[in-house]
Amino acid sequence: MALLPEAHRMRATLCLSLLLASLTPVSHAAPVPEQGRDGITVGAVLSPRERVEPENRMLRERLDTLLPRLMKEADLDMWVVIAREYAEDPVYFTLVPQPAHAARRTTMLVFHRQSDGSVQRLSINRYPFGAPYETAWSGGDLKTQWEALGALIAARDPRRIGINVSDEWAIADGLTHALHERLRSVLPSALHDRLVPAEALVVRWMEARSPGELAAYPHIVSLARGVVAEAFSGKVITPGVTTTDDVAWYIRERFESLGLAPWFMPDVNFQRAGTACADDAPFCGEEGVIQPGDVLHTDVGLCYLKLCTDTQEMAYVARAGETETPAGLRAALAQGNRWQDALTGQFVAGRTGNQILAATQREATRQGLRAATYSHPVGFVGHAPGPTIGMWDNQGTTVGQGDWPLHADTVYAIEGNVKARVPEWGGQNVQVKLEQMAVFDGRKVVYLAGRQVVWHVVR
Repeated sequence: MALLPEAHRMRATLCLSLLLASLTPVSHAAPVPEQGRDGITVGAVLSPRERVEPENRMLRERLDTLLPRLMKEADLDMWVVIAREYAEDPVYFTLVPQPAHAARRTTMLVFHRQSDGSVQRLSINRYPFGAPYETAWSGGDLKTQWEALGALIAARDPRRIGINVSDEWAIADGLTHALHERLRSVLPSALHDRLVPAEALVVRWMEARSPGELAAYPHIVSLARGVVAEAFSGKVITPGVTTTDDVAWYIRERFESLGLAPWFMPDVNFQRAGTACADDAPFCGEEGVIQPGDVLHTDVGLCYLKLCTDTQEMAYVARAGETETPAGLRAALAQGNRWQDALTGQFVAGRTGNQILAATQREATRQGLRAATYSHPVGFVGHAPGPTIGMWDNQGTTVGQGDWPLHADTVYAIEGNVKARVPEWGGQNVQVKLEQMAVFDGRKVVYLAGRQVVWHVVR
């Protein structure tokens, strides 16, 4: 699809914002105004070639500024990441420059923390890797490559060597059994006990956002919200004809036409008067032909510039002659916004996901809200590691991942729902399901591209 008018100007604006990222982190920027459908537009999207430069600049920023701090925090002297072609460690693509589609044969990355706190970045690879890595070895065969890795580690004699093995975090468990055994075989036996799980470092690396990423993120989220606004309009939906599946495919194909990768198939469903939404139902919604008077919901996610989004919004399909959304639905969405405030008001650095969930539930109960909370970090992947704040099928304690503490400069999908009775539907429940992207800057939560405070209306 052709780029929208003013695309070249907007491209330049995005690139400039990234260049100035270190000077304008989102935590110091003015909050983005809350916006509904009319305030969101789809902006320009960089071509795959144009994405390489900002992606690599953000990678170098992360390696230069975040990694030394995070390795010190995890008390690791060395971090070893080993990947094989088509069986890459989940963190591999977050560490390597673009364009890169796979590890070449076997790729070994070694991060060695120096006495001055800096981290030396080394590659041991048959094919020279290049910046931002220093080549410690290249060429030769696989046996020689493994021997070079063992010799390098032994010569540097690190006290604690982080490897990606984990019982708790899937994303920190990327070192396969075979690679683990091969690594041990090339190390002196005295170093075997120095191999320790790097899961704390991996989780922090995946959840922590750099200033450049935080500068780019609002634009990325606005792309997702803009496509939702398009989908929830008369441009796409003809009541009595269009199905929920039609709208879901419109969203997916619209993303792809813009060169944006969806990370899951969009979901669209409806609720309507006369179709019960039980008090104890975890999910209310059906699929089929959309009719006047329906309430619509969508759940969408895309990834762009290596950063992912997760968004849920609601729409109302106007009946003939209706000039505004029914008051009962407006009140229900307002309850959803109050639940969001109850949740984000509990974000305090150091609190665990389980503690935030419990505090949110107490506040929601105090306000008389019938709410469910299931929020999660977002970043390089849609369901990123970090503090789990409830799950849709578990509104109690989540052992392990729910015990992870909240850190500054991390991004979340503020996700959950409320049930409210709608007088215009004879007191029937409507379930308002919301999910908006926000950053916690260490002091407060800021929505990256606003949040839904008015209904999308299909006329």
